Amino acid sequence: MHKDVKEILYTQEEITQKCKELGKQITHDYQGKDVILIGLLKGSVPFLAELSKYIELDVTFDYMDVSSYEGVESRTITIKKDIDQDVSGKELLLVEDILDTGKTLSTVKAMFEERGAASVEIVTMLDKKEGRTYPIEAKYVGYEIPNAFVIGFGLDFNEKYRNLPYVGILKEECYQ
Repeated sequence: MHKDVKEILYTQEEITQKCKELGKQITHDYQGKDVILIGLLKGSVPFLAELSKYIELDVTFDYMDVSSYEGVESRTITIKKDIDQDVSGKELLLVEDILDTGKTLSTVKAMFEERGAASVEIVTMLDKKEGRTYPIEAKYVGYEIPNAFVIGFGLDFNEKYRNLPYVGILKEECYQ
């Protein structure tokens, strides 16, 4: 365990098992549909990579770089990189590491709906309902988590800790 981690919430093995379950459900729900998995950079990359192994459909990937955090505070939404393809009439599945305030995902979902996507749903590895300030829910949720600062498996604090193979709680002295 990393020296800055207070506690491991989910091991790599638990995350893999959850991705298998989510992949099976997504495969069932999207049979016969044209699906684009849209990863929100950078945090979603490990989750998208693991989850996509278990989705037994012909899907395409695309990525957006959307920022709303600076340190531990949510700021203005900034789109640094948009996706490369037309979404008209397509089924979109936004892949995110954590659904917290809902600010980023509310903005991105509305943007794709305006662009004419057939549907826009969310799959998130972690759902922190206590942090929600926008009325949005994920269709697919790996784990509901307590109101703690989590890192690992894509989640960061100032760009560090993304490479940890598990999800853990960051020690408070690291961000206060």
